[in-house]
Amino acid sequence: MAEPSNDLPPAGGAERPPSGLTRLSERVRRIIAPNPSPFTFTGTCVYIVGEGEVAVIDPGPADPAHLDALLAAIPGERVARIVVTHSHRDHAGGAALLKQLTGAPIVGARPHVAAAAPTRADAAHALDYAPDEALEDGARVAGRGFSLEAVATPGHAANHLSFALVEENALFSGDHVMAWSTSVIAPPDGSMRAYLASLEKVARRSEAIYWPGHGGPVRQPQRTARALISHRRQREAAILARLEAGEASVAEIVARVYPSLAPALVAAARLSTLAHLEDLAERGLASSDGAIALEARFRRA
Repeated sequence: MAEPSNDLPPAGGAERPPSGLTRLSERVRRIIAPNPSPFTFTGTCVYIVGEGEVAVIDPGPADPAHLDALLAAIPGERVARIVVTHSHRDHAGGAALLKQLTGAPIVGARPHVAAAAPTRADAAHALDYAPDEALEDGARVAGRGFSLEAVATPGHAANHLSFALVEENALFSGDHVMAWSTSVIAPPDGSMRAYLASLEKVARRSEAIYWPGHGGPVRQPQRTARALISHRRQREAAILARLEAGEASVAEIVARVYPSLAPALVAAARLSTLAHLEDLAERGLASSDGAIALEARFRRA
């Protein structure tokens, strides 16, 4: 099952990308994995970078039929690198199988380190994901006619990377910035503080277009990143207002801050609200009656 990777409301216009192999630019093609859901939109975007000798960015879920279709879409071409933005199953689940099929090394996000006591956030990760090379911020992946620069963007996941396509002034943004929705931040792996810092980071960069992990392109990326920051600050203010009104549980806060939310999205909203409360507690603006968890009681500090 794909990670519930998106929150409501949408951050902007939402193009519905076609499912077949699509030419996006001189160096970039895309195919959509068949895993649509309320949390993945039309499915995971799998990007093919280069010609003849290619890098595959985020191969998608561990679905043999999907990976067979991916390889059938690029006949006669060699997969030279499998590049992973983060280890959630809807992005990295198919990496090991694609490596078996092609012999290509896996590079990108470091493996997820599970908590001592398993959590919902741990369950979202492909626990068999094992890169041949974990990349740090600023590392380069060289290919035939292209180069990808790793941009550390933790928040949605602690190991999240985006990748700048240097020759086209574009950014593969994974689940960090999307045009159709904002990202769920699920503690303890996800961090609201890290997410906001990563949004500030990409807003200062120069890329002219983002190719996200779900949905169509982000065509005004700096404006979108700033809008996401504003959206999160508005959510923060609403949560503080609910604490001041005496609502102390995550469930109570979500019921007021996310009115008329579809039942399937309530759990995701609770996780992002918990991430806000964790950040507020770290900043001394809220406190809890014990460990910060979905079951805790919170108050305005």
